[in-house]
Amino acid sequence: MRLAHMDELAAIMDIERRAHSHPWSEAVMVQYLQRPASVWVLQQGGALLGHAVIRVIAGEGELLTIAVDPKHHGQGFGQQLLRAVLQQFIQQGAEQCFLEVRRSNTPAIDLYERVGFACAGVRKDYYPSAHGREDALIYCLDLRGYDDLV
Repeated sequence: MRLAHMDELAAIMDIERRAHSHPWSEAVMVQYLQRPASVWVLQQGGALLGHAVIRVIAGEGELLTIAVDPKHHGQGFGQQLLRAVLQQFIQQGAEQCFLEVRRSNTPAIDLYERVGFACAGVRKDYYPSAHGREDALIYCLDLRGYDDLV
């Protein structure tokens, strides 16, 4: 995993659009690409396999979005990217990590729980969906003493 470059915007947005039913806009992604240590990519060979956008504020890390190219789903790249992101949070001084996930996104929920995240709450009708709105589950992981990153 490494920091993304602005010239990778098209590749990042291609993955974002194919991986999410309601992807981020290009304008929002550009804003995060302009912030230091915010957009990370997982690369193998010359190909981008996925990306994550993070921020750390006052000791709390937030995973804003994470995506793996759908043609590479089920190969462990999501877990690899998530673990690398957690390392970044720790290096940036975060003591906890938070994220929201669609209630219907069971593969992501399974991944988060395998890594050690616990559900901390619900945001009702948080996400747009094909049939109206969908709840977000709020997940949290205490990073203090977290050593399951190898």
